[in-house]
Amino acid sequence: MKKFWKWTNRTVTNQENQTETVERTLFLNGTIAEESWFDDDITPQLFKEELMAGSGDITVWINSPGGDCVAAAQIYNMLMDYKGNVTVKIDGIAASAASVIAMAGTKVLVSPVSMMMIHNPMTVAMGDTAEMQKAIEMLGSVKDSIINAYEQKCHLSRSKIAKMMSEETWLNAKKALQLGFVDGILFAKEKMPQAEPEEEEEESTEEESSEEAPDEEDDDEDDPDKKEKKPPKDMVSFSYTPARTAASFMQKVSATQTGTPIAQLDKRLELLKY
Repeated sequence: MKKFWKWTNRTVTNQENQTETVERTLFLNGTIAEESWFDDDITPQLFKEELMAGSGDITVWINSPGGDCVAAAQIYNMLMDYKGNVTVKIDGIAASAASVIAMAGTKVLVSPVSMMMIHNPMTVAMGDTAEMQKAIEMLGSVKDSIINAYEQKCHLSRSKIAKMMSEETWLNAKKALQLGFVDGILFAKEKMPQAEPEEEEEESTEEESSEEAPDEEDDDEDDPDKKEKKPPKDMVSFSYTPARTAASFMQKVSATQTGTPIAQLDKRLELLKY
């Protein structure tokens, strides 16, 4: 069993009343359950025991490309059931199954340089046409269960979320905040009151210099190489094209040597229902 989580505890003293409290922090790094939790009763139980070993509020740092959706669903349920407040902080990336875990936070914060990604669940199955149809239906049910977590947090319509998942949508901090997947951006500073006057002063300085040298400005306008190149508008999100998504999926499929029996897929679906 390969652990992908780590707990750290720190004692903090309140300077006003001199009371001590323990700050508990959970780090989720790397692939979620690279060795699947399916048919594994020990690993989920160990995670739950460590979660319930203390009390009070906890902070969860996430930096993960995703992983097993069954494990992600169980961790999501455990965090949602936890009695204290859960503050999730996305550090780097919270993609695929990791983004589902992030939705369990009482408060979700994202670094300004971090990303989120949501997409359709994937699997590898083998069998005849009837069994393959079961796999398709199973994936549809898994997608619905994932939408439940996103919908509860961001309050977008189910059809909108489903479309974003089908397009394998990437969200930067601003777009994730705009759509309600997160509640705030880490390290964000309020704009200082003097910031706006300073900008106006710079603009007036530019205007004065342009008035003093009108010929230079005209020359710059005629010369395309000297024209001011405005940066493109902030791309708040981007998504892979269907072709790119299909290529990514086929690459994952080709890297898999064995398929998953339909019976096991049905059992996984049962684990996701709650």
